Amino acid sequence: MGWPGDRDPETPGTHPTIADVARLAGVSKGAVSLALNDKPGVSDETRRRIKQAAEQLNWRPSIHARAMLRSRAFAVGLVLARDTRHLAVDPFFAGFLGGVESVLAGSGSVLLLQVVGEDAEVEAESYRRLVRERRIDGAFLLDIRADDQRPELLRELGLPAAAVGPAGTDCGHVPVVGIRDGDGIAAAVDHLVRLGHREIAFVEGAPAYRHSASRLDAWRQSMRSHGLSAVLHEPGHFTGGGGAAATRRLLEHHPTAIIYASDLMAIAGMSVAREAGLDIPGDLSVTGFDDNPEAAHLHPPLTTVRQDPVSVGAMAAEVLLAQIDGRRARSESLSPQLIVRASTAPPPSAR
Repeated sequence: MGWPGDRDPETPGTHPTIADVARLAGVSKGAVSLALNDKPGVSDETRRRIKQAAEQLNWRPSIHARAMLRSRAFAVGLVLARDTRHLAVDPFFAGFLGGVESVLAGSGSVLLLQVVGEDAEVEAESYRRLVRERRIDGAFLLDIRADDQRPELLRELGLPAAAVGPAGTDCGHVPVVGIRDGDGIAAAVDHLVRLGHREIAFVEGAPAYRHSASRLDAWRQSMRSHGLSAVLHEPGHFTGGGGAAATRRLLEHHPTAIIYASDLMAIAGMSVAREAGLDIPGDLSVTGFDDNPEAAHLHPPLTTVRQDPVSVGAMAAEVLLAQIDGRRARSESLSPQLIVRASTAPPPSAR
């Protein structure tokens, strides 16, 4: 169907517009806008006719038009203050993004990602600029830190947010999708104690992060619950180099097992132990955290704590979209699972 002096909306390669819908329905463009956004100002019959015309033309609003009409950007943000070299080897991050995208795909929104380096002020200014330019409707908060200023900043900016952190994390007004990572560390301690280990060391991540502190606290509490000393620990900063350096320091104290707060640190630690002439698990048992894809293919395969970052990302996206839409945001917590493989065995003294 065509109109004098205008192109045919059904011609291949063209797209119907709101003006086409208005012409077909015999109303103004303003009436079309009211009807298709379920706003008052048109009769039920007119609304029905307009929607029928839109359906007939297979008309869909563009993202730009929707954003203008609803004062929405149809984008959510994730600003990361991280070293990009570390980000590239973080398996949690890739899974988290996959989960987020699985939800955003059906929402009409997209993810805007910025990696700004390890500078908190640059990170804060990125949020301010994104809000000032109206580029995002909400934001994810990862890597929750001790005395984190971001929740208060986003409150001041009026930006909805969803955080990811250890279960029980208080982020003020920001709902938190909690990960009970302490349960995974406690399960690793229990497993090693059942094998007969008593000298169990721990390589923590970056002390400034709450999920690092949560895993260290869980190791301490679990060790003490078994009547064991909880003093043998070193920071590894979630990096291979940091894990290797921490392992060298710990081996001076002759532990029979080391629990690592990430698989990356555990893999580096296993190399250091072998360089020192130790057999794994004959002389030293090792556990990790994350269940990286390569963990099952090491020699020996790594006992580790499996997270589900895809589910975490999907849940965080659901919570954030609910915040943006003004719906009740329901946050939950997820518990990881210990995967026992061949890198753990009874200590030499128990054989």
